Amino acid sequence: MRIVQAVGWYLPTSTGGTEVYVSELAKRLRACGHDVLIAAPEATGHRERTYEEGGCRVYRYPIPSRVTREEAQGRVVVRGAELFHAWLQRARPDVVHMHTFVTGLGLAELRAAKATGARVIATTHAASLGFTCQRGTMMRWGASLCDGLARPMKCAACQLEHRGVARPFAVAAAMVPPSIGAVGRRIPGRVGTMIGMTDLITYNQSAQREMLDLVDRFVVLSDWARHVVIANGAPPEKVILNRLGVRFPTAAPKRRSTEPLTVAYVGRFDAIKGVTDFARAISMIPRSASIRFEFHGPVQNKAELAVVDRIKAIVGPDAWVRFGGELDAAGVEAVLRRVDVICCPSRVVEGGPTIALEAHAAGVPVIGSDIPALSELIRDRVNGALYPVGEPKALAATLRQLAANPDLVNHWRTRLPQVRTMDDVTSDYLAMYAA
Repeated sequence: MRIVQAVGWYLPTSTGGTEVYVSELAKRLRACGHDVLIAAPEATGHRERTYEEGGCRVYRYPIPSRVTREEAQGRVVVRGAELFHAWLQRARPDVVHMHTFVTGLGLAELRAAKATGARVIATTHAASLGFTCQRGTMMRWGASLCDGLARPMKCAACQLEHRGVARPFAVAAAMVPPSIGAVGRRIPGRVGTMIGMTDLITYNQSAQREMLDLVDRFVVLSDWARHVVIANGAPPEKVILNRLGVRFPTAAPKRRSTEPLTVAYVGRFDAIKGVTDFARAISMIPRSASIRFEFHGPVQNKAELAVVDRIKAIVGPDAWVRFGGELDAAGVEAVLRRVDVICCPSRVVEGGPTIALEAHAAGVPVIGSDIPALSELIRDRVNGALYPVGEPKALAATLRQLAANPDLVNHWRTRLPQVRTMDDVTSDYLAMYAA
């Protein structure tokens, strides 16, 4: 089969979890004898280009670094994406597999893929679950897990608050009927955004319905996500659960933990990842406690540097907190061989996160916020610990408990769940591709 994997960003210019997932999937599909092409928009590009990455041909098509409101909302084809549509026709794929919808890779590109006659699969890696959550986190007001039911007034208020509108004004603006909100699309700036938000949410709901009509299968990464998508009207037979898998084989059980314990965060330095919650929890632990902490992740822009600086200001200058840089697969394995616990303090619904699965594969227990899918991987106080999302005091209490009784980690380690691999993930996709 000729299989196109389409993704919003790609290696080597972007190295997030979705990009690594697609790379690992492509590697295994090629090993099975399939022809794999990867396509991604490029906001900083000025022309089409093709290069090789990990043995696969990668096609990049240019889109503007600054898009119009209509382009950002997916109501019109993003400038430059028509090049991708033409490339799809030339590629003549048997399967087009799209990974989450972003600017330059949305409903118009899904229509173009369907027009080739290919079988079309979409996997949602983001908490937006297709076009369900405009905020993109599935967290109500950014603080607590949403019930997942998309409604124009409810979702408009939440998204406006996310964009910096004071909550009372956000709630008031969300009372604008979608029919009147459509007028807001023609008004530039903040006022137009506020007036038009209910219309945007209504449009997203229609986009979700069309997307589900076009795709042959819509793949989610957790039971919670499948429940939410179906509750919002998706045909149950099209929504398939294919959980994340790890890149490397399951390791032998780790050494027994002894004092002092080491608890590490591995991931992006982004506020939605809850890294400052972890830092605040650390600041509540006595320096005399038999526990140490580490942060590892890329710092590629000013926003990420600002988050790191904020973390350092919170935890203080004490040497008991170590900061490392970006890690490749070998680096992640090396950290997991050395640390005792991984902390996943995310403030956004995730499909994993992948580092939690990799920790379990390496025999390392995980503590983290009680969001899906982490709450589906961890049995609280049995093979790890969960705390209420956004509550660093609760996380600090768990850390103090571990420092006082490190043998808890050894107890959790014996009860870790079996971990899927990317080979399992690939096998499930091949069944979908060939159906």
